[in-house]
Amino acid sequence: MTTRHATCSCGQLRITAAGEPVRISMCHCLECQRRTGAVISNQARFRREEITVTGNATEWTRTAESGNVLTYSFCPVCGSTVYWENSGFPDMIAVAIGTFADPNFPPPTISVWEECRHPWIPSPCDPATKPIVKQG
Repeated sequence: MTTRHATCSCGQLRITAAGEPVRISMCHCLECQRRTGAVISNQARFRREEITVTGNATEWTRTAESGNVLTYSFCPVCGSTVYWENSGFPDMIAVAIGTFADPNFPPPTISVWEECRHPWIPSPCDPATKPIVKQG
């Protein structure tokens, strides 16, 4: 079984993921752009029972266009968003791919909110990557 470790920038908030991600995706929506400060957000969803959280997190909640409630957990010390939960996928925890700090992490296979993608960001190289219009 694969075990991966993710941390915030200061190391106070940590995730251990025991198992393979169920879904790896990228989101181009404007809300994710604002939340991350980047033009794209990348996530790996794991089964809830495969995730162990260590450290303290501060939460911020918003309602997506889909009506799903998203709860983001970030480090109260350094501010890094490490993981989040989506009421539309109650058995999953999404972890920000960058928090694994692993250049060999598997690539996304799903791209959502393509209509908000900046034109200078290329489409995924892998033709197997599925664009999905809107999902939250």
